[in-house]
Amino acid sequence: MFLTVAIFLVCGLYGTPTALASEYSETPTLIANEYNDTATSDYADNCDGIGYLPSYTDGELTDAEKRGRCTWYLWTAGNDKYYRDIAKRTHGGVDLLKLIDSRIHDERFQRFGAINDPGCEKATAPDEYGLWLDECKDPLSTGVIGLRKFQNPNFDPEKWNPVEYAKNSEVEPPYRIGQSCAICHVALDPLNPPKDPEHPKWENLVPALGNQYIKESRLFAGNVSDDSFVKQVLNAQRPGTSDTSRIGNDHINNPNAINAIFNLGDRPKYPEVMNDGSIQEVNHILKDGADSTGVANASLRVYVNIGMCGDYWLTLHEPLLGRTPQRPFDIEKARKECEDWRQTEARMADAEEFLKTIGPMHLKDAPGGEAFLTKDEKILDRGKIAFANSCASCHSSKKAPAEIAADPDKAKQWYSESVRSSDFLDHNFLSDDQRYPVTLIGTNAARSLGTNATKGHIWEQFSSKTHKEMPSPGKLTLYNPVNEAQPIEFQIPNGGVGYYRTPSLVSIWATAPFLHNNTLGIYNEDPTVKGRVAAYTDAMEKMLWPEKRENIISRTDRKTRLDLPPGDPNARFSLPVPQGTPVNLLANINIREAITSLNLGNLFRDLRPEGGIKGKLARVLLRANKSPDFIEDRGHTFGSSLSDEDKKALIEFVKTF
Repeated sequence: MFLTVAIFLVCGLYGTPTALASEYSETPTLIANEYNDTATSDYADNCDGIGYLPSYTDGELTDAEKRGRCTWYLWTAGNDKYYRDIAKRTHGGVDLLKLIDSRIHDERFQRFGAINDPGCEKATAPDEYGLWLDECKDPLSTGVIGLRKFQNPNFDPEKWNPVEYAKNSEVEPPYRIGQSCAICHVALDPLNPPKDPEHPKWENLVPALGNQYIKESRLFAGNVSDDSFVKQVLNAQRPGTSDTSRIGNDHINNPNAINAIFNLGDRPKYPEVMNDGSIQEVNHILKDGADSTGVANASLRVYVNIGMCGDYWLTLHEPLLGRTPQRPFDIEKARKECEDWRQTEARMADAEEFLKTIGPMHLKDAPGGEAFLTKDEKILDRGKIAFANSCASCHSSKKAPAEIAADPDKAKQWYSESVRSSDFLDHNFLSDDQRYPVTLIGTNAARSLGTNATKGHIWEQFSSKTHKEMPSPGKLTLYNPVNEAQPIEFQIPNGGVGYYRTPSLVSIWATAPFLHNNTLGIYNEDPTVKGRVAAYTDAMEKMLWPEKRENIISRTDRKTRLDLPPGDPNARFSLPVPQGTPVNLLANINIREAITSLNLGNLFRDLRPEGGIKGKLARVLLRANKSPDFIEDRGHTFGSSLSDEDKKALIEFVKTF
C-alpha cells in the first residue's frame, strides 16, 4: 500500500517524534513497569497459573491447547528487533515504544481502540529511565494486550537521554517492543462486555473475535501534518481494520476487517496443487483465499508479516515504500537460517489446537440478549426458508451431495430441509470457504486484487500452484468519479487475483459493520449487547436493501499536497491535491512503475495542475491505478430481491447464529 506509510519517509512528514506524551509534557513518555532482569522468557511455553492470561471456565484445556493459548497471546517470534528497525527507518514515526505511554492508560480504547491488559495499572511515576510504563504483574507486558516488552541488547545507560530519544530515534532505548497475534485478535467479549471498555477484566475478553474497535491509522497519523495527503489516506481507514500489505507493499490502499475465528475444526478443505506438485487438502485463508498451503504455513506467514525473520524478509523488498520489485520469501531458507522460524513453526500445531476450541457466541447467551430475539416461530421459519434459498449454498459448510446439487430443484429442497433441521448450526462453519470471482460478488475489488501472493511476489510460496494459476474472472465496469459519463473498464489480470472467499457468518450479530472493509453499517463504537445488535441491524438492512447504502467514496476533506516521485529528491514534484479528490485515485498507484511506463513525471511537470486533478492527468492516473474501484460499500446484493417480509425474517434468523 503506497501512501499509507510510504510517503512519511519521503516527505519528512513526521517532524520531531515526540510520542503521545507530548500532549502532557515536554518530557518524552513511554510506558513501563519495574523490569524484571530475570524475565528473559516470553512466557509462551508455560503461562498458566501465573495470572497473565484469562482462566477458562467452560472446561479444561488440554496441555497442547494451553501451550497454544500461550503462543496466541504472548509469542512475538523475535519481532521486537524488527520493530526497532522500523522505528529507525521511519525516523521515529512508527515506534511502538512511543505508543504505550501510561499517562493515557485511561484513554487508550477511546483513542486507539487498544485493549488494556487487566493485569496492569496506570503508572504513578516514571521508571528509572524516565519512561512512563504501566505497572504490570507480567514483567513483559506493556499494558496493552498484544504488545510485549523486552530488554534492548544495544541499550547503553551511559548514552541514554529520554529527551534526546524523543528527537533522535537513533538513540537506543532500554526496551524493544514486540507484537503478538493478540494485538489485533483479542477483543471485548460480546457475551460479557465490560462496564468500562478502558478497564476490562480478563472475563471481559475473548481471544479471537477480532478487535472491531482498533484504530490502526491513528497509530501512524499523530505526527502527520493536516495539509499532507498522507493524513487523508490514514483518515480514510475504518476502525476495526488492518492493512496487512502496509509493510510488504502491494501499492493498493487496502485496510481489511480483522477476521473472527470460530468453529475452525469444521472449516472445509479442498484439494489443491502445491508448489512442489503434490496435492493437499487445504483451507482457503485470507479474504481472497490466497493463503492456501495449509494452516501452519498461513500462520507462519502472518508472523513473518509482523516481523519474524525480519533480517531476511527485509532483503526481499523495500518495506513501506516498495520502490523495488519484490522477491519471494523462501520457506526452506528461513527454516534453515532463522531460529525464530523454527521455534514458531514448532508451536503452530498447538496454536491451531487452541483455536479449534473457540465456538460460537450466541445472542441468547448474552446479558439481555433474549430481548433482541423474536419468539415468533413463524417468522423464524420464514427466515430459514429465505436463508436456504438465498444464502445457504455459500454460507454453510453442510453441503448438498453432488448428485443432489446437480439438480436445482432437489438442491433447493435439500437446503430447505437442512436449514430447518434442529442441528443445522451445530459444527457449521457457515461458509463453504470457496473462492468466487469479484465479478459475481460485486463488492469493492481492492482486496481481491492484491498481488503479494502471486508468482514472483513476496508470498509466492504461501499460495498454492492452483491459486497462482487461476484465470482472470473477467472485466469490471466501474464508476468513474472523475467523469461519470465514461465508466471505467478494468480487465482483471490472470494469476490468482480477482477472487473472494466466502466469509463465515458465525456470531455475525456481534461483528458489524460488514464487508471486507467494514464499510457496511454504522460504526457506533458501542461494545454493549444493545450497541452490537444496533450495528448488526443497520448493516443487515443495508445489505438487503441496497438503496439504503451511502455509496461511500473516501475523498479528501481539504486541499493537500503530495510530493512525487517518492524516494527521489532530485525529481520531486509537488502535486496539489484539491478537496474532494478520491483518496484511492492516488493511493492505489505504483508510482515507480507509473513514472517509467506512463512518463508520469514529465506529465506532472508539463501540466503543473494548479486547478487540481482532472483532464489528461486524471485519465493517466486512472490508467495507472491498480484498483480503480472507488465505491467502497457496494456489492453482495444476494437476497435483495426477496420481499420485505422475507428480508425482515432473514435478519431475525441470522441473528441467532
